[in-house]
Amino acid sequence: MGQDKKTPITIDGKEYQYEDLTKEQQQLFHHCIDLDRKIDSAKFNLDQLSVGKATFFKMLSDSISAPKEQA
Repeated sequence: MGQDKKTPITIDGKEYQYEDLTKEQQQLFHHCIDLDRKIDSAKFNLDQLSVGKATFFKMLSDSISAPKEQA
């Protein structure tokens, strides 16, 4: 009737059941998942910052090399 379904997780290429881990191991697993999410977010932000910097640098370079208007 009531089957207990377990959640498979893979660590170092080996499958484990999340529910079979100790509370400490579950917490460490959650830290790893959260850190992966933060690393991905940091990479995304770095991409945005890099493109932004390149764009502003190009705008500066274009501005410096543009012919000066005489008043």
